[in-house]
Amino acid sequence: MNPQTTDPIDDDSAPTESAVSRKAKAKPGQRRMEILQAFAAMLEQPMAERVTTAALAKRLGVSEAALYRQFASKAQMLDALITFTEDSLLGLAAKVGEPGADGVDGRAACGQIVWLALQFAQANPGMVRVLVGDALVFEQARLTERVGLLFEKLEVVLRAHWRHWANQQGLATPTADAQVRAALLLIYLRGVLHAFVRSDWKHLPTQGADAHLEALLG
Repeated sequence: MNPQTTDPIDDDSAPTESAVSRKAKAKPGQRRMEILQAFAAMLEQPMAERVTTAALAKRLGVSEAALYRQFASKAQMLDALITFTEDSLLGLAAKVGEPGADGVDGRAACGQIVWLALQFAQANPGMVRVLVGDALVFEQARLTERVGLLFEKLEVVLRAHWRHWANQQGLATPTADAQVRAALLLIYLRGVLHAFVRSDWKHLPTQGADAHLEALLG
């Protein structure tokens, strides 16, 4: 699982399953990654059904017991995918620069952060099923809460950038403006992610995003 950042999107950037022939020699950490890569790859399939540990084990050519030696439960696997996604999205946001840092345009930063999130989604469709909740149906409620917290953290970053820009522009209500603008950007982002899933990956997240973000940031 290796997210794209500002480079062009290509098919090789999505999570891919490691060769089964290497499993026997893999170290524990590598085995865990192979399991997560296979899980993400199964989630990428159009109209994917709920992924079971039995189906995942079959795909990897191992027993379910072998999976449970690496992860105590399917929920733990999903938890690891959420952690990877959160670290990736917040890491991309951090690359844009800290809110208020010299040379960082807050309004432009908001657009860049959303654009990078859209690129990540396009490169990692399996993770998008997690973000929109499809992969969490019938799973532990805390996993849905974790995804919600991820978006809240992203919104906090957007709000900070916009508030700094609004202060620079001398706007009368920078905090209120930042809350509204960050909320709109998150609504847009989540809506695009849902459209990506519902179209079976045909409606690409970055398609038309330049014009959309220009309107949202205007």
